[in-house]
Amino acid sequence: MEAMSAGGREGLAALRHRLEALAREGRHPRAVLPFGVPAIDAALPGGGLALGALHEVAGDEGDGEDGAGAAAFLAGILARLRPPRPVLWCLPAADLHGPGLAACGLAPERLILAQPREDQVLWAMEEGLRSSVLAAVVGEVEALPAAASRRLQLAAETSGVTAFALRRWHRAEAAAERSAPNTAVTRWRVKALPGALWAGEPGVGRPLWRIELWRSRGGVPASWEVEASNATGHVALAAALVDRPAAAFPWAAAG
Repeated sequence: MEAMSAGGREGLAALRHRLEALAREGRHPRAVLPFGVPAIDAALPGGGLALGALHEVAGDEGDGEDGAGAAAFLAGILARLRPPRPVLWCLPAADLHGPGLAACGLAPERLILAQPREDQVLWAMEEGLRSSVLAAVVGEVEALPAAASRRLQLAAETSGVTAFALRRWHRAEAAAERSAPNTAVTRWRVKALPGALWAGEPGVGRPLWRIELWRSRGGVPASWEVEASNATGHVALAAALVDRPAAAFPWAAAG
């Protein structure tokens, strides 16, 4: 039997944290969404991306402001969520590219778009996370204070709806925002790389990314070079291109 002193505010706070920890320990193992790439899944607790949790996705270097690569990477994840329920996407500016999302497997008809003011995106995310009819909630934000991220994490755990903070920051704020702490279970960085060419098909290729698992609670930080998400939402290690013949691809055989 464990005894704790709960005298005063500090004691009550300690008791609350201990009860929260016991509640987490008593939960069933968290469901995960595997990437289907052994090297990536092995770096994540449970063998995949934790569902019912908060995750952060951001562009790297020059992609940090428009977040195109990060949004495409995120679209592939959202496309693979089952069942394919609606996704609430909160963004201050209506600059999503529907065909680009569809190319990564995310059907535009699954999206519910909300366009709050920039200072209301976190509030809109938290409200969306109260609805268990959604598959996920995405919020495009520049700042993600630790307290706000904690509320989003708790809301995601409670409803089982997965939350994604798509970080978009101006260059002047990039360094500070990248390193600022928050409670996201994973924090990803996505950088576009020069595309790989298929054998025998000069000028034709598939975009490549370097995805970095920058922070992972209980996991192993790592990075990989991958082919960009395809129409099924999956990525594949770029090294796999070396052993694949051109005839394996319909557009190569059709030529």
